Amino acid sequence: MKIATFNINGIKARIEALPEWLAAAEPDVVLLQEIKSVDESFPRAVFEDAGWVLETHGQKGFNGVAILSRLPLEDVVRGLPGDDEDLQARWIEATVVGKRAVRVCGLYLPNGNPAPGPKYDYKLAWMARMQARAEALLALEEPLVLAGDYNVIPQAEDAARPELWTEDALFLPETRAAFRRLVNLGLTDAFRARQPAPGQYSFWDYQAGAWEKNNGIRIDHLLLSPQAADLLLDARIDKEVRAGDKPSDHVPVWIELDA
Repeated sequence: MKIATFNINGIKARIEALPEWLAAAEPDVVLLQEIKSVDESFPRAVFEDAGWVLETHGQKGFNGVAILSRLPLEDVVRGLPGDDEDLQARWIEATVVGKRAVRVCGLYLPNGNPAPGPKYDYKLAWMARMQARAEALLALEEPLVLAGDYNVIPQAEDAARPELWTEDALFLPETRAAFRRLVNLGLTDAFRARQPAPGQYSFWDYQAGAWEKNNGIRIDHLLLSPQAADLLLDARIDKEVRAGDKPSDHVPVWIELDA
């Protein structure tokens, strides 16, 4: 089972590029972030006519997450539990029914800037809620994948120029500590488990020639439960997607599971 995460930075802006990548990469499941569309205006037919099962949790103009799957989806949950007043569309989860059932959670973690401030407080509170949800799902002792745009640079080697990020919410010590608490529940960073070398990134700013200079950061992650980590075959970043027409500022990251 090939599972990918991809922050597409607007489904309508990427309506030609995304189907091209899907046809070339042939993933079984794709967790999308920043669809920037309400559910009713998502271009469903483009994907459903091509055989995809589609579940969305959208929001007008920003945020929004979705799941595309070649396999059946069951028990879909929209919204991260823990705060009934939080209306931002940043979390969707479902069980993918393949050779083995795998629970997938697609997430778009808050950016948190400027920090300190209310946006950063929201980011840390959201991460605490995510940790609580992860603990509940891990208790089921089933294959679990938490995938998406985490807006977290875990370590200095995950940035081409870490000195530029020391005051940014993505790299502040409190952010990285919250990420470590999540991983320390028993999760595996799938990409690092298979690709430990530095210099590999999933995001490049549109400005200042960041792509051409490879001045990137790795903020798109797939974290695996022990049961999913046991099934891990490979993990990669599709960096060449960034070079296409109308690219997102992110590129897909994917894993292959024996499931």
